[in-house]
Amino acid sequence: MFFVDTLEIEGLGNRSYLAGGPGAALVVDPPRDIEQVVAAAARRGVRIAFVAETHLHNDYVTGGLELARVTGARYLVPAGASVAFARTPVADSDAFEVDEHLVLRAIATPGHTPHHTSYVLEEDGRAVAAFTGGSLLIGTVGRPDLVEPRLTERLARAQHASAHRLADTLDDEVPVLPTHGFGSFCSSAQAAGESTTIGQERRTNDALTKDVDTFVAGMIAALDDVPAYYTHMGPANAAGPAPVDLTPPRQADAEQIAARLAAGEWVVDLRNRVAFAQGHVAGSFNFEGSGRLATYLAWLIPWGKPVTLLAETPEQITAAQRELARVGIDRPAAAATGDPAGWVRAGERLASFPRARFADLAAVRGRGEQVVVLDVRRAAERAGGFVDGSVHIPVHELPGRVDEVPDGVVWVHCAGGMRAAIAASLLDAVGRDVVAVDDGFDAATAAGLTLTRPGHAG
Repeated sequence: MFFVDTLEIEGLGNRSYLAGGPGAALVVDPPRDIEQVVAAAARRGVRIAFVAETHLHNDYVTGGLELARVTGARYLVPAGASVAFARTPVADSDAFEVDEHLVLRAIATPGHTPHHTSYVLEEDGRAVAAFTGGSLLIGTVGRPDLVEPRLTERLARAQHASAHRLADTLDDEVPVLPTHGFGSFCSSAQAAGESTTIGQERRTNDALTKDVDTFVAGMIAALDDVPAYYTHMGPANAAGPAPVDLTPPRQADAEQIAARLAAGEWVVDLRNRVAFAQGHVAGSFNFEGSGRLATYLAWLIPWGKPVTLLAETPEQITAAQRELARVGIDRPAAAATGDPAGWVRAGERLASFPRARFADLAAVRGRGEQVVVLDVRRAAERAGGFVDGSVHIPVHELPGRVDEVPDGVVWVHCAGGMRAAIAASLLDAVGRDVVAVDDGFDAATAAGLTLTRPGHAG
């Protein structure tokens, strides 16, 4: 009897899978930190016989090479992927015996990348699971614009064809088990649920319900911004990632923190946005450890810039290290934990700024006060409506566009509060008077603020 265990990769919005039989198993698209994969196999009491990559990933550094080395597994990588390490190149229709009665069969599904490959697990010749990586996702497909902009339309058409190939090859009841779609920007849209089957996708997925021209036009028009750090992930995966080092970083005292800030390094406070606003090291940035730390820190930080982490506990530092290693930020320069008062030198005070709701912004405007309203959502979000008179700079563009923020007190908002806190910390660090709007965007209308909706009157 086969099994499939889903491994959630929190923060990055991806999934990996451990699947197999009583004695042996395979792992699909493992994360950089392989401990949870090894632990999952140990709980099952199985040997990892194969590690399979669906493609060279653009959104994270893989742990596949290291996992194969540690376990002795065969490392399956699509033959079309140009890599600098030894692996088993996989071509369309190749089959691998995982365990008694269990075979893994490759299906070429180009689109997300030119070499993308899906894998179908067969038990006694019957398909029981389809690992679709960045091809057919839950209600959507992987985006086709991450490899080369000039290939986007061609790959979008390939995505359509690949989705149809999977649907034509597999029975309705076969579970579809994608890697992307749970928050990763590798997906062309957010997953429409937590699980799906070929039959469900056949009924609801645009790639399977629309003709190719309509599908391609719609998908390309809806593509969102690409995180800047994606540029570095493919080359890292092609070169062969080194083993991850999660040993504790060196400890920094107040003098060292000040020196690192003076040197232009990044000091990142991992505490929640409420605590940060109440008191923080002047010049530090707030990326909540419980938020999408890897995505947004890797997106905003100049690549290779040394980073010092601040948190309440050593465990929070360790968790952040693990998440950042998944996107190639391997070793923090230093770290400090404990009471924030200990992070500043004697005689210095912690900085702070106020937090507010959209109702507070409406009240300020109602009194006739002139304030700057800064919307740091992505363009695709703003297209659905924005506060009348607001300035728009997406948070990932803010570090390079701070000078474009008009003079005055800046009320900064996003869709829920997390990105507004990041932006507020960036502005506070350069000496701007800032108010972080910690509120859901739906509350703007309820507060009486006028929204502009592009393409609509009013």
